[in-house]
Amino acid sequence: MAGGKLSARQKMINLMYLVFIAMMAMQMSKEVLTAFGNMEIKFAESNAITTETNEALLANLLVKAEEKPLEFAVAANNAQLVSTFSDEFYRYIETLKNDLLKAGDYNVDPETGQLDFEKMEKTDILDDLWFSGDRLTKEGAVVMGKIDEYKSSIREVLGADVKYKKALETFENRFNTEQVYNKRAETKQDWLYYNYQGFPAVASYTKLTAMQNDVKVTEASLFNLFLGNTLTEAVTLKNYQAIVLAEKSAFFAGEKFQGKVVLGKYANVTPTKLVVQGKEINIANAIDDTGAATLDFNVGNVGEKTLNGQFTFLEDGKPLEIPIVGNYVVVPKPNEASVAADKMNVVYRGLPNPLTISVPGVSNNDVSVSAAGLVKVGNGKYNLTPKTGSEVIVKVNAKLEGGTQINDSKVFRIKDLPKPIGNIAGISSGSLNKNDITSSKVIAEFRDFPYDLNVRVTGFVVNISGKAPVTVTGQYLSPEAKAAVNSSRKGSMITITDIKTRLEGLTSVSLKEPTPISVKLKN
Repeated sequence: MAGGKLSARQKMINLMYLVFIAMMAMQMSKEVLTAFGNMEIKFAESNAITTETNEALLANLLVKAEEKPLEFAVAANNAQLVSTFSDEFYRYIETLKNDLLKAGDYNVDPETGQLDFEKMEKTDILDDLWFSGDRLTKEGAVVMGKIDEYKSSIREVLGADVKYKKALETFENRFNTEQVYNKRAETKQDWLYYNYQGFPAVASYTKLTAMQNDVKVTEASLFNLFLGNTLTEAVTLKNYQAIVLAEKSAFFAGEKFQGKVVLGKYANVTPTKLVVQGKEINIANAIDDTGAATLDFNVGNVGEKTLNGQFTFLEDGKPLEIPIVGNYVVVPKPNEASVAADKMNVVYRGLPNPLTISVPGVSNNDVSVSAAGLVKVGNGKYNLTPKTGSEVIVKVNAKLEGGTQINDSKVFRIKDLPKPIGNIAGISSGSLNKNDITSSKVIAEFRDFPYDLNVRVTGFVVNISGKAPVTVTGQYLSPEAKAAVNSSRKGSMITITDIKTRLEGLTSVSLKEPTPISVKLKN
């Protein structure tokens, strides 16, 4: 960036600016370039249509000038001047566009008849042609001169006539080339710098076509003014807005945005009827002063939803229905923290371990889960009953909107059930009266265990010092075992061993032998 003597600091700033522009150009997405290209096509189509309209308006003026010269002769002459100046300036802009295409070696695709907008990403074409440091090149100065020349010509045509005052103000605003405040640079910049320096070629090309559109709109508005019409608002594209139409209202992280950008207008027209999701909406409460309808309804359960309805307007004395079609995605509302102990991913062998499995933002109907021994028991609820091995892998597949799928898995360690604790009369060891022992049943239990398991004792062996062991079937001491206890002396040790058990409701699960019970007779 040359031009005049620059300090070392200024040279460094200029170099950094060039690097920044280069990086921006490299990162310019193809979607953005295509979006500019689509806008270029829209402007070009509008220019072609407006050209035909303007020719018809001018021809109409010339006819009226012949029929009513006192009323339309001056207007027709002014219209011809506007047409001449506008055509000249329009063709000049076309040469700028052609120069840009030639410098960038951009050509029309013979198959599509359109430019390949995705390739028009260079930012240095107009930079080199129009700018030199902080000054305009000779070519850049000519561009500004041509714009000013066109503005002066139109001003001269309209003159100081009071009835053209508003039209002149509109024209001045349309071709305003005053300095523009750049928020990023926090300073004012010349109009040409602000609008064309550092932009990709497709953006500059589209802006030039937009300027041609301004020329055509100027012609149309002035021709109508000379005819006594006011059609400016109907012709100019500046009354339109770029409206983003997303394919859905929620996207997952990492997912590509899909949608469209279109030109549209918002109509401040009150409908006669509004129906949304099958329910008629109160117009008086729902429509604001801009014509927009405020919606308020329950979104429903998790998943993708469709929004349907219709506006009804009165046109030409007949009801005109305009359908409302849209969609949105309902995701789960956070209502609790997710806390997991990374070292405690454990399931127990033989037990139906309950699992809750879900994928945020995806309906349970679109989630599939698989694992050895896994059974679905409810909406997002599963039982995992591992049989063999030391670990089990739970695989989860979720189907997203558009057919995209995500897969995840979780590894659980498989552990055997712990050894049950044997006890009688509420103790595993200690001292008991003979009556407590003979009247109580022998039980086995899992203490401090997360599952509520019903363990049933089916048999055991009673060992008393100095006596023969007694084998018992069931939970209570047999008459023989009771007799052995009652005949024993105070202080005798009684040990209950070989306790046999089974799990109620889970007879296929093998339990470890419970710990033995050891008690001392109190009497």
